Amino acid sequence: MTQTYHSPVLLNECVEALSIRASGTYVDLTFGGGGHSRAILEKLGVSGRLFAFDHDADAQRNLINDSRFTLIASNFKHLKAQLRFHGCDTVNGVLADFGVSSHQFDTADRGFSTRFDALLDMRMSAQMPISAADIVNTYSVDALALLFRKYADLKNAYSIAKAIEVRRSVGPITTTFELLEAIEAVLYVPKRNQQNAQVFQALRIEVNNELEAIEQMLPQLIDVVEEGGRIALMSYHSLEDRLVKNFIRASRVDGAIEKDFYGNPRLFFKKVGRPMEASDNEIGVNPRSRSAVLRVAERIENTFKES
Repeated sequence: MTQTYHSPVLLNECVEALSIRASGTYVDLTFGGGGHSRAILEKLGVSGRLFAFDHDADAQRNLINDSRFTLIASNFKHLKAQLRFHGCDTVNGVLADFGVSSHQFDTADRGFSTRFDALLDMRMSAQMPISAADIVNTYSVDALALLFRKYADLKNAYSIAKAIEVRRSVGPITTTFELLEAIEAVLYVPKRNQQNAQVFQALRIEVNNELEAIEQMLPQLIDVVEEGGRIALMSYHSLEDRLVKNFIRASRVDGAIEKDFYGNPRLFFKKVGRPMEASDNEIGVNPRSRSAVLRVAERIENTFKES
């Protein structure tokens, strides 16, 4: 089951980046098929611990039978509170593989992919209050256009939004293929597949509040990760990567460096090495890895001086 669920991207690089201590405590924020978690457990000793987060019910099928492992059925934006609930205040490392898993893309009835005709859902968890169909059929033209510009950088965002409005005026858009048909005429023909994917990406991000979840989680790493601990964060598009890059550089998701009374920067992490990308060999085996960017940082002592 776990082999077909999801191929873990940059597996060895992620595990090595964490510089795992056998007796340490670690967190996999995006459990999915459990590939990264299993690799971490192989590095841990009998006293090591691993907590994993995933609010997709499908991930429960990949539960690891190991006394050192705890799967938390929650969004990672609740990182700090959930760890405390499970009796853990600080950890030695945190791994995140953001975005949608291969399994979610390949499961036709989830509605994530342009390849399958399915209900326009795109929810990573049944707990999410709205589906992609809700957005497509209820957002105003201006709201849809803003969505496509903000989360997909589509220059023809308004034309796409207007085409959706015209189509839904004769009946609700309920399936992926109905959406693709509705916007087909306003896409640039040479980039049609790419723009379809961008529209789906924008809807998926909105449905699951993906960027907001990352924005809420990242500052919690300051309190959760022990001094000397590592974070390894993997992104798949520029919106995710910008948040990660800003946080590692400035300890804030907006990239603004806070300074103390004496002008010293208030920083909590230092980057480790250069961003890593998948090799040609890995891309050949797992095309999803093509857009992956892995950034690594280490928790440092806070030298911030209160005025």
